[in-house]
Amino acid sequence: MKTDVVNARVEPALKASAEKIFRTLGMNTTDAISIFLSQVVLRKGLPFDVLIPNAETRKAIGEVKAGKGKRYKTTQDMMDDILS
Repeated sequence: MKTDVVNARVEPALKASAEKIFRTLGMNTTDAISIFLSQVVLRKGLPFDVLIPNAETRKAIGEVKAGKGKRYKTTQDMMDDILS
């Protein structure tokens, strides 16, 4: 029986975006939080890696945010570029 309450402050846009995905998956925010907490217990830690990006990755992220990254119309175009 669910009886404890979890209160968390999050950005409204982040919450709305996440709730849209949860609805697509057929669940609500409570279901998603319960799944997350269950995975934390099962794995005895976070169910995903939490990493600090290195300097090269931070630079690449900055370039993409500034609109300087390469864009491809299809995945195949990207793969062709990578493999050429």
